[in-house]
Amino acid sequence: MHAARTIAIAGRRIGPDEPPYIVAEMSGNHNGELARALRILDAAKEAGADAVKIQTYRADTITIDHHGPEFMVKGGLWDGRRLYELYEEAHTPWDWHGPIFEHARKIGITVFSSPFDPTAVELLEELGAPAYKIASPELIDLPLIRRVARTGKPIVMSTGMATLGEIAEAVEAARGAGAEDLVVLHCTAAYPAPPEEANLATIAEIARRFDVVAGLSDHTLGTVVAAIAVALGADFIEKHFTLDRAEGGVDSAFSLEPAELAELVRTARIARAAIGAPAFEPTASEASVLKNRRSLYVVAPVARGEPLSEANIRSIRPGNGLKPRYFDRVLGRPATRDLAFGEPLDASMIEGGIDA
Repeated sequence: MHAARTIAIAGRRIGPDEPPYIVAEMSGNHNGELARALRILDAAKEAGADAVKIQTYRADTITIDHHGPEFMVKGGLWDGRRLYELYEEAHTPWDWHGPIFEHARKIGITVFSSPFDPTAVELLEELGAPAYKIASPELIDLPLIRRVARTGKPIVMSTGMATLGEIAEAVEAARGAGAEDLVVLHCTAAYPAPPEEANLATIAEIARRFDVVAGLSDHTLGTVVAAIAVALGADFIEKHFTLDRAEGGVDSAFSLEPAELAELVRTARIARAAIGAPAFEPTASEASVLKNRRSLYVVAPVARGEPLSEANIRSIRPGNGLKPRYFDRVLGRPATRDLAFGEPLDASMIEGGIDA
């Protein structure tokens, strides 16, 4: 058995018996402004998110400045963009990292990041990052995963585009390099992702196969899919987050706004609470309405010794009398005393009781 299905990031426990851990992914939604990045932290905190995730790379650590056709994005949200220029626009400058971490500590929200090369890991270690994220395209970069694992910090991995074998290799690489606390996120790496491709049943299978905390990195529009994922066992939810989609930004089209993030936090917690456990007894809240079930009542006066019949007893509400299943058993049986209209029928009123 590997690490238990409950871990902690910056003291916050994450697992099946905890509220779902909600991460707001800033990505490039700072739109090139440090002040906006700090406002995103404030808005995420106000909405109730547990953490904000950023990305630590420079354009030249993630690609090269090349104009070849293979360095052009084809299709999707960024169709026609050159990779180097896209990453130049979207990256979070390294000299912003210190102020971002400092502001997060000041307002009481966790910040961690996705590093994309070893120099990014070094920067984040200097800043005291409490955890690391491996982005979906980097899941196959086993040397990067091993470098992150050697920090001893919790690792969150997204699995967009990955095969089962690739996920297994990544988990093995992390554990082999010393990682103990792993979160593996099911992910559909499309931007936005169609809900019909969400395949949320994969989340429980990830937890079962790899004995990890499992969750969802969600690129669908809105909050419905993420809330459903929690009901299906996701302990960790990541969603892209922006202050205002109308203000643009590389990821704004599929990012939540503050009111939507607050709604996700609320609905995800409801979904987690609603899972419960198999139950086949009345719940505490049902106790007050048990009386509204049907039971056997005297519906016409009955003299002592008179047989009970369909004319003088019926199954009605409320539920203070014998259960209706005794109806056929008591028909034709003499009353032990005079029975008044409106009395709930009980065994003492029937000659021989109900077991005769």
